[in-house]
Amino acid sequence: MRKSKISDKEISYVVQQMEAGIPANELARKYGVSEKTIYLWRKKYGGLAATEVKELRLLREENRKLKRLVADLALDKQMLQDVLSKKL
Repeated sequence: MRKSKISDKEISYVVQQMEAGIPANELARKYGVSEKTIYLWRKKYGGLAATEVKELRLLREENRKLKRLVADLALDKQMLQDVLSKKL
């Protein structure tokens, strides 16, 4: 997953500016991102403070890692069951 060039504080500030009435195309040009990205940020992080945005990102990253770990363990378990069933 690609790391964002924009910090959590900047994302929070952009969302606040958008909610204050500054057009998305102007913010997109200023921060070097697409308008779609601005709208996605507003959808995801609207109403959150900068610390909450950072915490949300960290939790999503941890959740992604845990899901991958569970998937790997489930695959290992299935392979072991297949091997054991062939031996019997």
